[in-house]
Amino acid sequence: MTELHWLGAGEAARAIAARQLSPVELMQALLERIGRIDPRLNAFIRLDADAALDAARAAEAELAAGRIRGPLHGVPVGIKDIIDVAGLPTTCHSKILVENVARADAEVVSRLRGAGAIVLGKLSTHEFAIGGPSFDLPFPPARNPWNRDHHPGGSSSGSGAGVAAGFFPLALGTDTGGSVRNPASACGIVGLKPTYGLVSRRGVFPLSYTLDHVGPMTRTVADNALLLNVIAGHDAADPGSAPGPAGSFDHLLDLGIGDLRIGFVRQFHETDLVADPEVAAALEQVARTLAEQGARVRPVALPSLTEFAAVNRIILTSEAWSVHAPWLRERPGDYGQLSRRRLMAGAFVSAGDYVGAQRRRKEMIAAVQDAFRDVDILLCASSMEPASAIEDADATARTYPRQARTLFNVTGHPALAMMSGLSRNGLPLSVQFVGRYFEDATVLRAATAWERASGGPKHPPID
Repeated sequence: MTELHWLGAGEAARAIAARQLSPVELMQALLERIGRIDPRLNAFIRLDADAALDAARAAEAELAAGRIRGPLHGVPVGIKDIIDVAGLPTTCHSKILVENVARADAEVVSRLRGAGAIVLGKLSTHEFAIGGPSFDLPFPPARNPWNRDHHPGGSSSGSGAGVAAGFFPLALGTDTGGSVRNPASACGIVGLKPTYGLVSRRGVFPLSYTLDHVGPMTRTVADNALLLNVIAGHDAADPGSAPGPAGSFDHLLDLGIGDLRIGFVRQFHETDLVADPEVAAALEQVARTLAEQGARVRPVALPSLTEFAAVNRIILTSEAWSVHAPWLRERPGDYGQLSRRRLMAGAFVSAGDYVGAQRRRKEMIAAVQDAFRDVDILLCASSMEPASAIEDADATARTYPRQARTLFNVTGHPALAMMSGLSRNGLPLSVQFVGRYFEDATVLRAATAWERASGGPKHPPID
């Protein structure tokens, strides 16, 4: 059997169900690894080791009694610390909420527990999912397992670092401007921002009601589909929730891509934001490989990244200000410098600016929808260069906005980021696949084709 810390969620679940792997054995192996390596990476804000071991023992007892709770029975999962886990603090990585103990599980956590998953603890994030990477917060920022001197992306930073480092096979992140896909890109894992409304946000601290998504983060595409199977579904208590299509998200993974039409949005990395040559070369390799597998690849043009980013910024900062205004007036010094500066911008956005951005958003949605008349999948860049050094604030400020992710928060289409290769200095490069509304399964299908052609997931040299 593969080393336990590199077991995928599906592999672990099947081995546990077949009584070939003990949930306690798996949990102990992961806790040992976390204890040995996480002091260098800071993926966890709070490791709930005793409760996780107790849950693993309970899962083992249920197996002995012939009961399996669901498709993730005994499988560990990490939770980004803006998502509520009953009895644990939801701090949002901030002094503002450092004593904020959740009274109930978020809907996504409840679904995970119902499927048999075991919560390992709460994971590092950028403060309130917007301010980071920062060194002036109650907890240190997470670091990249491929090179701890570099950032792991954000804001779901601990989720990306922990999955990549082999601390857990599954994690939940959130994505308002790319915060699932940025760490997936930086850490070389698979991160999906599902169709807007497909996954409940109840029990998740909001950043922008219009743009917020919860998404699965895994090492493989199959595990991403497995996790989405569990967390997706309508939640009448979430006003943004939408009834999705019936069925699972893994039923297309083995079909290949011979009948798919793929639109390659070269403009994003060639003219809108000129990418690092290694990023561009890797994207071309992905396109060639998918064409060799039978997909029909053709160029597609969309509105500029600059305009998408402006619309995202106006909506995000306006809605975030509505959430944070009372604390920013009463406790501004309790925020980190980055998040305070970014959140304060919302105070200076007019109602007319906000309405205008929402109006332009509708037009941008129509432009992307129009592109999907002629293609089934969009292929484009995610990050325009590998992760910068975490302590080089100028480089991070320059490179963080150089990405093609925020537009799909504006439009709400499902978008997945994953590794496209490694740079000369050993850092992950990335690619993004995007699909029609509620065709998340087709996005996962295209990603599977690339994953298999590229030789499967790669592990960082962290041991």
